[in-house]
Amino acid sequence: MTYQGSCHCGRIAFDVEGEIQGALACNCSMCQRKGSLLWFVPRTQFTLRTPEDDNMGTYLFNKHAIRHRFCKTCGIHPFAEATDPKGQPMAAVNIRCLEGIDLEAVPVQHYDGRSR
Repeated sequence: MTYQGSCHCGRIAFDVEGEIQGALACNCSMCQRKGSLLWFVPRTQFTLRTPEDDNMGTYLFNKHAIRHRFCKTCGIHPFAEATDPKGQPMAAVNIRCLEGIDLEAVPVQHYDGRSR
């Protein structure tokens, strides 16, 4: 299945392919403040529909391993990029930014990122 997603103002828009089996809620200092629910997919299943230009910001913190992407206009964080433990490029999609998702139907796994 292909989902369409975006930030609030639409300056960052994307498609992501796959089946949402669940989402991750992390309590690290960044994720807790954002309130995102993350779905991890191989980066090849994630396609930006808008240009990667001055509207898109990147925030790095801690080990600088995850590129938290956000819209400089509306402030929404629709996705992040990193590599998995095997070195494969991944996208962490904030499913709250996807169209037509029943968030109540998605199982959520809680991850203790604050302790890591």
